[in-house]
Amino acid sequence: MNLTPLVQTFVLHFGEMGSRWGINRTVGQIYALLYVSANPLNADEIADALGFSRSNVSMGLKELESWRLVRLQHLPNDRREYFSTPDDVWAIFRTLAEERRKREVDPTLSMLRNALIQPPGSEEERFAQQRLKDMHDLIELVTQWFGDIQQLDTKTLVQLMKLGSKAQKLLEMKNKLTLVGKSAKAAKGPSQDG
Repeated sequence: MNLTPLVQTFVLHFGEMGSRWGINRTVGQIYALLYVSANPLNADEIADALGFSRSNVSMGLKELESWRLVRLQHLPNDRREYFSTPDDVWAIFRTLAEERRKREVDPTLSMLRNALIQPPGSEEERFAQQRLKDMHDLIELVTQWFGDIQQLDTKTLVQLMKLGSKAQKLLEMKNKLTLVGKSAKAAKGPSQDG
């Protein structure tokens, strides 16, 4: 299988970027090839296209399966396993984000929670715990926000992302309306019932 220049450029770049994101370059290249392939590929086809050993491809596919980023398929009258990626790029993004949260964020939150329940032994530890609490609270807030975002349907999520800085303007308008409402209520004074 010969890769077109476009596909080869994408595969090589994705492998390099993957290594910067903490993903093995080989795994990144396998994923990129599967992502741009019109049809599911078996391990031999992947090894041939990328010039990798069959064992490297097998290990890479196992890692991608553990991340839930590839689908395993069987074709009629063929005993080999074929692999593809989800068609929906948003589904890929959601899966990748969820897996990273489980592997990176959740252990950090657990460590921070454990550190915060320890009684401080000195003023330095008291200061350090406050800093850890600040970090914990930020990560917890972002995690909760991201969980809420993950629950949105794709159409709503796209609309939200396109809002960009307009969301800040909406919040500013809400705050102004709240202040106007409070001012109007204060101007009326206490109610004179009875």
